[in-house]
Amino acid sequence: MITNNLITQNLNTILEENLKLAKEINPQEVNVLIHEIKAANRIFVMAAGRSALALKMAAMRFMHLGYTVYVVGEVVTPAILEGDLLLVASGSGTTSTVVSAAEKAKKQKATVIAITADAESKLAEIANHLVLINAATKTDFGTAVSIQYAGSLFEQFTLFLLESVFMTLWQESGLTKEDLWPKHANLE
Repeated sequence: MITNNLITQNLNTILEENLKLAKEINPQEVNVLIHEIKAANRIFVMAAGRSALALKMAAMRFMHLGYTVYVVGEVVTPAILEGDLLLVASGSGTTSTVVSAAEKAKKQKATVIAITADAESKLAEIANHLVLINAATKTDFGTAVSIQYAGSLFEQFTLFLLESVFMTLWQESGLTKEDLWPKHANLE
């Protein structure tokens, strides 16, 4: 039987690991991300696996603020162009589909911002700007950064970071909850 004590202990571990990353994040990197979101004609997001879920959640919130946002790979996603932003996430910075999308976006003169745990990765080389998260990647089994499985900490913190970016953009916009509500899906 699983005890409440074990569940509470695990929740505390997850929260503590994320709080540690929040204290280590470079605010200048996040400020660049916020600036590029505001400056972009359109925002495209791309990741794989659980990181993709975090970026899709962020895309929804950016849309609620009135930004034009697309998820790469969806059939209604148009071509990326100069003046657009591609926001990608890959803990390892080597996810082939993400790296390929970043390369193609750069060829179109779009701005690429990569959220990654590896500043030396192929994705980091391609990106115009990085947001570096000091978390273990999914294949980093020998690390002391996290006791969580695989890339869980990176994926969680990517979500928390992008929620914080959304909240910052929202607060700066002066929009109310009531202003955002009409953009919520109504065909659910």
